Amino acid sequence: MNKKIFISTGEVSGDLHGGLLANALFNEAEKRSIELEIYGLGGERMLKEGVKILQDTTSISAIGVWEALPLIIPTIKIQNKFYKSLKNLSPNCLVLIDYMGPNIKIGRKIKSDKKNIPIYYYIAPQEWAWRVGNNSTTDLISFSDRIFAIFKQEANFYKRRGGNVLWIGHPMIDLIKKLPTKKDSRKILKLRANENILLITPASRPQELRYVLPIFMQAARKLQQRYPNLIVYIPSCRKVFDLKFQIALDKYKVRGKIVSQKDIEQLKTHIYSLSKLALCKSGTVNMELALYGIPQIVGYRVSRVTAFIAKKILNFKVKFISPVNLLLKKYIIPEFIQNEFEVKKIYDKACLIIESKSEKSKIQKGYAVLKKELGQEGVVKRAAEEIINSLI
Repeated sequence: MNKKIFISTGEVSGDLHGGLLANALFNEAEKRSIELEIYGLGGERMLKEGVKILQDTTSISAIGVWEALPLIIPTIKIQNKFYKSLKNLSPNCLVLIDYMGPNIKIGRKIKSDKKNIPIYYYIAPQEWAWRVGNNSTTDLISFSDRIFAIFKQEANFYKRRGGNVLWIGHPMIDLIKKLPTKKDSRKILKLRANENILLITPASRPQELRYVLPIFMQAARKLQQRYPNLIVYIPSCRKVFDLKFQIALDKYKVRGKIVSQKDIEQLKTHIYSLSKLALCKSGTVNMELALYGIPQIVGYRVSRVTAFIAKKILNFKVKFISPVNLLLKKYIIPEFIQNEFEVKKIYDKACLIIESKSEKSKIQKGYAVLKKELGQEGVVKRAAEEIINSLI
């Protein structure tokens, strides 16, 4: 039995989840003696898992109207190429992963063209947490044959609106490993007995190199002056960022190391084992750090033009930007956004977390509640089983 699946995603996090799903789909197909081909829009992680990548979309991503302008024409070209390939390949189903803007357009067009291709949305837009304008939603339900929800709130949100939804849990649950001892990690990372890590995850999009990275670097410099045994580690999710991160370390006189994309999987648990604190942008990484119990401070900024359009024209409303706080609807981890995203505020909060046991305890208690909300292991496998079942 021959079957074809097309996966559409973008950005680094989408590529990660696409790769995990592809691996689970191939395993499930093999169990059932199904010859499976998977095509996709994605990146290196999906390619590594055997997906035939039509176009690398990990570099074509931005948050904000102003920041996205240069990407409009490249995105249109990719989508046109996608529609042509879809016609030639005739896949048995289409899986949309995150990548809200492009994937919503793809879903709408396929349904409006009356193409008989089942569409599954996996990791849907977090509309249950934020709204734009007059509280209307995307028409995701109208073109999605099934939504695989990773949050309970997400499942309830779409069910109440008539969607065919299955809550499967958060895929990050499947990735959490036991951390090695600090002694072993210091040996692997060649750190002294009294040295600990200040983890910084500032960017997966080019715009974040401009708006987020400098603030974190300046805060890191001040923290190292106060805590000389803190060593900065920056995991790089894109090879093209490695040099830019190194230039930032040199410019702001921060003692640290860039961990390349090819080394991060091998070294990640050792880095996490020694991480005293993380300074990070909002995104999937917040959930991962929470599951590993690492205290974190979230910071984010977009251009003034984008901020103005979002607030004054689009009436964009969101109480929190970190998935951790969004999910629990509580201020578990500190967030500093736009004008609040300042070096002094990051520095002061970081010192408080590092020095105060009660502050760390408060964060850890929030993390414990979070874990109970994310479901049981086997998340990606459950999604793969449901998709393969639909092909038989």
